[in-house]
Amino acid sequence: MDSLITAAARALAAGDALGALNRVALRNDAPALALRGIAMAQLGDLPRARALVRSAARAFGPRETVARARCVVAEAEIALAARDLRWPAEALDAARATLEAHGDRVNAAHARYLDVRRLLLTGRLDDAERALAALDPAPLAPAAKAAHALAVAGIAMRRLRTKPARAALAHAARAAREAGIPALTAEVKTRRSR
Repeated sequence: MDSLITAAARALAAGDALGALNRVALRNDAPALALRGIAMAQLGDLPRARALVRSAARAFGPRETVARARCVVAEAEIALAARDLRWPAEALDAARATLEAHGDRVNAAHARYLDVRRLLLTGRLDDAERALAALDPAPLAPAAKAAHALAVAGIAMRRLRTKPARAALAHAARAAREAGIPALTAEVKTRRSR
């Protein structure tokens, strides 16, 4: 990766969507399109984000299976944010399998958490709980640990288990602070105030 792509990716990881866009706004290569799509999703322009991520997936070459799988995961996340539950779960499963096969554990875990969120949104609590139980958040980055705790809290809330829900939300808040991503901290705060 070149230095602008690396800097844009770091900015996105820190929750600085505008900083990422400043670095790749005028580029049309596949990595820049993917980063622009993710940045647009963070800024809330979901239709534009989806179009950019799809363009990036098409622009990556046939040997760049991991990059294309990451685009599928990003598109699935955008679909969930837009509450588009018609998005094919099979595509997400295939992307997750590709990521796992190539050793990208972080993005594979993210794909699993997206599947758990989809299951929660569709009311399939037992399936979501089973999928979540199969995941070990210990080796993951703080942002992924926060996502895990939010999923645990979501299940507990739907099952009216207040103490486990509060404990999971407290864990999510700690992980979000450690991650240092303002949007994630705000999401945890919103969920705690409900």
